Amino acid sequence: MSDSDGTGRKRPNILVTGTPGVGKTATASLIAETMGLKHINVGEVISQHKCYDGYDDALDTHILDEDKLLDLMEGIFEECADEGTGIVADYHSCELFPERWFDLILVLRAKTDVLFDRLTERGYVEKKRSDNLEAEIMQVVLDEALESYDVEIVHEVPSNTMEDMESNVERCRLWIEQWIVNNS
Repeated sequence: MSDSDGTGRKRPNILVTGTPGVGKTATASLIAETMGLKHINVGEVISQHKCYDGYDDALDTHILDEDKLLDLMEGIFEECADEGTGIVADYHSCELFPERWFDLILVLRAKTDVLFDRLTERGYVEKKRSDNLEAEIMQVVLDEALESYDVEIVHEVPSNTMEDMESNVERCRLWIEQWIVNNS
């Protein structure tokens, strides 16, 4: 069975992205669970396989080794394609991933007051919290997605409430079902 883009995949690959704290992991996990796709929390992959090249004390975060991460993920994507399984990956950045990996980019957005509370709850230091709030206000991740992928596959959705998350999961379910019909 081959799909229209020539990859031979039987299930789509989705990237759930957005500023830290918008609900990427919870949303991606629920989409994967609902649709029988593999969930990849890219942050966990980075931690487990030590895909970093030092530490930034000011931002309280590791410095990503993109090459190591992409090599690792390439293998995961190939394995899932061979098994006929689609992927729902979540990460706060999207421009580093090859365009060919994803069929849908879901950019989650949150109101600043909601995001402030979530980041505070996580114990983010003031600089890290304010940098992330500024990134959300300036729609950095959305712009990055629109510059890195075909605008047709990039969708901006709200992620302020549990109802928003349920709606986003339902939209993805319908989209995935249509993708399967269109590509079988």
